[in-house]
Amino acid sequence: MQIALLAEASTHAVTSAGIPVWLDLVAVVVGAISGILVAQDRKLDLVGHIALSMVCGLGGGLTRDVIMQVGDVYMLSSPYAIAVTVVTGIAGFLFPSLARSAPALLEWVDIISVGLFAAAGADKALIYGLRPAACILMGVLTGVGGGMLRDVLLGDTPRIFKRSNYYALCALAGSCVYLLAMLCLAFPRGWGAIACTVVTVLLRRLSLRFNIVSHVDIDLTPAVKRAGLRIVRRVQPSRGSRGGASAARPGRAGTGEAGSEAAEAAAQGGDPGEGRPGS
Repeated sequence: MQIALLAEASTHAVTSAGIPVWLDLVAVVVGAISGILVAQDRKLDLVGHIALSMVCGLGGGLTRDVIMQVGDVYMLSSPYAIAVTVVTGIAGFLFPSLARSAPALLEWVDIISVGLFAAAGADKALIYGLRPAACILMGVLTGVGGGMLRDVLLGDTPRIFKRSNYYALCALAGSCVYLLAMLCLAFPRGWGAIACTVVTVLLRRLSLRFNIVSHVDIDLTPAVKRAGLRIVRRVQPSRGSRGGASAARPGRAGTGEAGSEAAEAAAQGGDPGEGRPGS
C-alpha cells in the first residue's frame, strides 16, 4: 500500500512539473482539428471523423509514451483527452461549413499542432531525465507522430518521408529551441512552449514562402570517386620524383670519387693510372 502511494505521489509530482494542463489540452484540440479537416477532405463518415480526430490529437503522445516506457500514458491518464478528441470529431462532422469557410485553416492548424506537440514531447522526456538527444527525438516523434499515423491509416506514404516543404525539420528545430529555453535560458515552461511553436511555424512558413523543399535522389558516389582519383594522381608523381632523386644520388657520388682520384694524380705529376699498383 505504501509503495503504491509513493508511486502515485511521484507521478503527480512529475505531472505537476510539466507544461500546464491547459496547454496540453490546446495541443490535443488543435491536433484533433487537423484530423477532422483531413476527414472532411476525404469525405469520411462520423466514425472516420472521430478516428482521425483521436489519431491526430493523441497519436503523437501515444507513440512517445510507448517508446519512453516511463511514467503514464497521457491519453489514458488524462480525464479530458479522449473526451475532447471525440467531441471535436463529432463537432467537425456536424458543422463542416465552419472549417470550409477558411481554406488555409488546415495548413496553419497542422503546423501549430506540430509545434505544441513537439514542446509537450520534449518536456516529458526532460522531466524524466532523458538525455538531450533523446528529449529532442521525443519532441519530434510527438510532433509528427499523429500525422504519420493518420497517413498510414489512410493508405498514404507518410508526409514526412516524401519530397515536400520542411515539416519534420520544423519539429526538430522547435524541439531544440524548447530544450535550449529550458536548460540554458531558464524559461518558464509556458513561454518555452510558445517559443517552440513560433520557431516551428516560422520555419514552415518560410519553406512555403520560398519553396524550400527536401531533396531526393542524391548520389555522392561519382563525386567521391573523382575526389579519390585526384588524390591518387597527386600522390603518385611525388613518389616518382622521390625515387628518381634517390637513384641519382649514387651516380653523383661515383663522379665525385673519380674526380678526386684525378685531382690527386695531377698533384703528383703523373697519369692517374700510373699510381695504381699492378698496372
